[in-house]
Amino acid sequence: MTDALSQQALHQLYSDHHGWLHQWLRRKLGCREQAADLAQDTFVRVITQRKLFELRQPRAYLTTVARSLVIDHYRRRTLEQAYLETLAALPEPVEVSPQMRCIIIETLMEIDALLDGMAARTREIFLMAQLDGLSFVEIGKRLELSANSVRKHFVRAMTHCLVLLDD
Repeated sequence: MTDALSQQALHQLYSDHHGWLHQWLRRKLGCREQAADLAQDTFVRVITQRKLFELRQPRAYLTTVARSLVIDHYRRRTLEQAYLETLAALPEPVEVSPQMRCIIIETLMEIDALLDGMAARTREIFLMAQLDGLSFVEIGKRLELSANSVRKHFVRAMTHCLVLLDD
């Protein structure tokens, strides 16, 4: 197929069926602008498939291509809507004032100082109990210690914290 014949066939197809296709899409979508976009996309797809001379029923073929594009359009819109709903469901970021930021940093430094004075095993047991909410038996199983040893380490950690907080 020569370029001149191809251009002539495309021009003929476009001029004969574009208005009809645009109206068909407008009825399906209820939006003139989206219908115009999808009509153009339909002709672009027809051009890229290079089936201009093979079309025996151009409107049936254009309808099939356009219907596929409409389905893609609705899928994309559904996906975009789900994405926007997910974003809307996320909690608003909390803006921390400079004063609150200083208080948080000071508190973290105090906790770090409390933990820093403990033996490594005692600190680990204290954190597992306080942060992870594990029982002495569960901690003992993980660290291969008896529940009684875990309890002693925990009491040491609590005593350490209370002594420092009293000062």
